[in-house]
Amino acid sequence: MDIDNIVTALIDIKEDKRVPRNVRASLQETIGELTCDDENITVKLNTAISILDEINNDTNIQPFTRTQIWNIVTMLESFQNDMDS
Repeated sequence: MDIDNIVTALIDIKEDKRVPRNVRASLQETIGELTCDDENITVKLNTAISILDEINNDTNIQPFTRTQIWNIVTMLESFQNDMDS
């Protein structure tokens, strides 16, 4: 799993019209964070996980979307663990 696959998954969720506008904005922020070349990869991953955790606390998202976001958080954590090894 690499960052490009994770970004693609985030874009897929962001383009779903059933996703609330504020969540789409947060997803765009997460995508920007992951694709930014200015920061350390560990900082990018931690920031992205934090934003996605905040999104999952939004009561307006559908359960399916919440599950997709948790799957992405799991991918990010796995990527982070692989880097630590």
